[in-house]
Amino acid sequence: MKEHLDRSTGNFHIEGIVPPLVTPLKDSNVLDRHGLERLIEHVIHGGVQGVFILGTTGEISRLSCELKDEMIHTTCNIVNKRIPVLVGITDTSIHGTLRLEKIANDAGAEAVVLAPPFYYHVEQNELLDYFIEVADTVTLPLFLYNIPSRTNIIIEIDTVLDAAKHPGIYGIKDSSGDLIYLQNLIYSLSSINGYSDFSVFIGPEEIMAQSVMLGATGGVNGGANLYPKLFVEMFRAAKERNISLVNDLQSIITHISNTLYRIGSEQPNFTKIIKESLSQKGICVPYMEKPYIPFSERDRNRIKECISSITIPEEHLNLFE
Repeated sequence: MKEHLDRSTGNFHIEGIVPPLVTPLKDSNVLDRHGLERLIEHVIHGGVQGVFILGTTGEISRLSCELKDEMIHTTCNIVNKRIPVLVGITDTSIHGTLRLEKIANDAGAEAVVLAPPFYYHVEQNELLDYFIEVADTVTLPLFLYNIPSRTNIIIEIDTVLDAAKHPGIYGIKDSSGDLIYLQNLIYSLSSINGYSDFSVFIGPEEIMAQSVMLGATGGVNGGANLYPKLFVEMFRAAKERNISLVNDLQSIITHISNTLYRIGSEQPNFTKIIKESLSQKGICVPYMEKPYIPFSERDRNRIKECISSITIPEEHLNLFE
C-alpha cells in the first residue's frame, strides 16, 4: 500500500455544504465559461464550504474528455483556492479514472470523488480491490460515491469500512436516499476505533438535516446551485440542533422538492430543471448534452411560476449579507 498523508494529521478536512455544480454549456461540447464564473461566485457568496464538479448533476457521463479537462482547469482557476474543489473522476475504466485524477491534481484541485465503475456488474471484493488500487495510485485525497440508482451497485457497509482503513480514502458521499443504510454506516464508523475522521456526506437534500443530526459531515445537495444560503443555514441549524429553525427550513426545502423538481415528464430530470432555473436567474444558459432537449415553453413558464412562489424569509438569509 502506497504511503499517504495520515487523515488524522488534518492535512485535508471539509464539512458543511459542497454543492455538486452543474456544468454550464453554451452548446454541444462548448463550456459556458462566463456562466460557470457566475455560478461559482453565486455559491461562494452563499457561504458554501467547497464545490464538487463532474458528478451526476454535472453530467459527467455525457461529457467529452476535452470538456471534462476544461471544466476542471476553468473551475480551479476561477475558485483560486478560496474554497476546496472536489472533482469527480468516475469512469468505466480505471485508466480514465486515473487520467482524470492527474488532470485534477495538476489543475490544483483539493480532492477527488469516485463512484463504482458502471455498466458491468462488480462484486464487493472486486469493488474494494478497485478502490484500494485507485487510492494507492492517486495523489489527492479520495472520497467514495455511493449512488446505486446510477451504478446499479451499492457500496456495502463492510466494503466502506474496509476501504476506510486506507489513509488515502477520506470519506464517502451517499446518494442512496436510504436513511437506514446511512444510520448503520455512521453507527458502524463511530463504534470502531480509527474511523472518527472518516467523512460521510449526504446527497439527497430532502434528508440532509436528519442525516447531519445523525452524524453526517455535510451535504452535497444539488439545490445549493440555486439556493446556497438556504442549505448552508440548514446545515448549521442541524449541526447546532436548532430544531425550530430546522423545521422552518425543512418546509421550504420540501416545498422546492415537491413542486420545482417535479416539473417535466413522468420522470423529471433534476439537472435539466436546475439548469433551466439557473438560466431564469441569469446565471447560465440551460443547454444540456444530447439526448436531452430543451423544456417546452409551457414547462419553462411552470418553472418560472414555481421559482416566483419560493420565498425564503430574510431572517434565514442574513448570516452572509
